[in-house]
Amino acid sequence: MDFKELIKKNQTNVKNIIKHITKEENEDLEQEVYVKAWKNAERYKEQGSFKSWINTIAKNVSKDYLKSAHKKQEQNSTSDETVLNNVKDQKQTPELKLVQNERQQQIVKAINSLKPKLKEVIILCEIRGYTYEECAQLIKCPLGTVKSRIYNAKKELAEKLQNLMKG
Repeated sequence: MDFKELIKKNQTNVKNIIKHITKEENEDLEQEVYVKAWKNAERYKEQGSFKSWINTIAKNVSKDYLKSAHKKQEQNSTSDETVLNNVKDQKQTPELKLVQNERQQQIVKAINSLKPKLKEVIILCEIRGYTYEECAQLIKCPLGTVKSRIYNAKKELAEKLQNLMKG
């Protein structure tokens, strides 16, 4: 049995079954269908068609996904009262905007006052979202150096922005 060829022939069908049952395109589920088919290939009896066998796997995987997604949704749902208590007032008053702008300016000023090497890692990791490893590759220095610079930069920023952290 040429497994790749069988998958290729049934790929559209598997996608359609998953989409029909889950109401979404889900490549992870597709992958799971093929893995299950591959792992259980010895159980497949060539009396029936491969198409109906893999369709059954796709249906079962999709149904299992819905069951687990439904359970997760039930666990994550909260009472109306809890939701209402957690909702914050989204209105921004002019005073609040002014305070936020002032805070942002203080933070930018504090970052700009850092030594260039400390400023560089803070901007890369904390503002642009690079991992420490990616940052180390970008600036061509050891990972430990990046971690040390981040620590020192945060320590310095904490001192400079102490008034912001209080209130």
